[in-house]
Amino acid sequence: MREDKTAELGWAGAEAAFATLGRVLILLDESFRVVRASATLDEWVCPGACQKVPGRPVEDLLGTHLFAATQSLRSALETGAREEGRRAFVTCEKGTARLASVTAAPLDDYARATWADGARYMLVLRPAEDDELIFQGALAAHGIVGRSEAMRRIVRFIESLQHSDATVLITGESGTGKEVVARAVHASSPRHAGSFVAVNCGAIPADLLESELFGHVRGAFTGAVRDRVGRFEAARGGSIFLDEIGDLPLSLQVKLLRVLQERTYERVGESTPRTMDARILAATNVDLKEAVAAGRFREDLFYRLRVVPIHLPPLRERTDDVEPLARHLLARIAAREGRALRFSPDALVMLQRYEWPGNVRELENAIEYALAVCRTQTVRVDDLPPEIVAAIEGHELPPRTSRAEPAGEDVAQIRAALEKHRWHHARAAAELGISRTTLWRKMRALGLE
Repeated sequence: MREDKTAELGWAGAEAAFATLGRVLILLDESFRVVRASATLDEWVCPGACQKVPGRPVEDLLGTHLFAATQSLRSALETGAREEGRRAFVTCEKGTARLASVTAAPLDDYARATWADGARYMLVLRPAEDDELIFQGALAAHGIVGRSEAMRRIVRFIESLQHSDATVLITGESGTGKEVVARAVHASSPRHAGSFVAVNCGAIPADLLESELFGHVRGAFTGAVRDRVGRFEAARGGSIFLDEIGDLPLSLQVKLLRVLQERTYERVGESTPRTMDARILAATNVDLKEAVAAGRFREDLFYRLRVVPIHLPPLRERTDDVEPLARHLLARIAAREGRALRFSPDALVMLQRYEWPGNVRELENAIEYALAVCRTQTVRVDDLPPEIVAAIEGHELPPRTSRAEPAGEDVAQIRAALEKHRWHHARAAAELGISRTTLWRKMRALGLE
């Protein structure tokens, strides 16, 4: 009896301490079921929540994207690690949701023996709606956005290069934001006052690329009616960004190697060397080591370019960045049209669960689509591209046809369920045997919003 009273007092003390900081304290057992939740949870989502969640899987409260058996957070806790800065929506049966930053850690032996009997792990939730979404200074100005540890490492690395003039090679899948990183490297470098000149080596025909890079003199070839300044000369005092460097023809690889080795170049049709005074930043989505082995890329040029390597992971490997990126892109795109929009909790969860094979570029296109079709101030699941919704919900897209008139019985059945539950979406969806997302889509199609 005395031990029970001591445990209760210990829990009350811990609960009160976290409550003064506006935090929710949750204890989990070894199966990741809720043992206890502090009363602050009631203030966050709905009255009585802290009494209803004990015994339930934590996924019911925070979703599966953090605590599914295959997720890294769960694996980390099982190995005794502590995790900070994860993001999740705290939900309850009344349909309310609150964005939270989650800190998770295994409980020590003292806590388990005194006030946390039966618990194995501890979660601390804090409000995350107002968290900073982007990094500060020059990096923020050029669009570096994220919360993942991978992006934090990249940001710290870029900051460490602020006094360097070394050549940088940025690698990563198409659409990961390699040019954004290149601009951030330039903006935080000693050459930030100079020009940033970008060249897509894969978009310019090979017979024109040499002139584009190095310039030409009048009469150098048919159509050269006047002298032309090349991109290297235009970038004098600043940085030149050679995007898709893996597509550079072998003949130009030799000339670029000379530029890197001797810091000189010649205009097409001219034999007078010119001094190259630009920092070279290059990027590719090609595996240059494989290209070297296949004879498509010079090995000596590869190592000349790869003085400082930066690799950008695909978006599917840094899911913590999806939400801040989505919010940032939505604000930027909506501002062009003079609109101020936000995401519904379900729409954000949908975006976080999608694999994003096209990376940040695909995310931006998806938000452009959502902005075009959204007619309210809240972007909902129904506003997202149909292929994203279909991929998450595990069904194939129906054939694209003109919108048919809904069946009268569908309207009556859905309206009856909504009216029965006073238009409470979650309860109506449960009675109809469909998800809340599907209900929202049907309501919109039937004009029942």
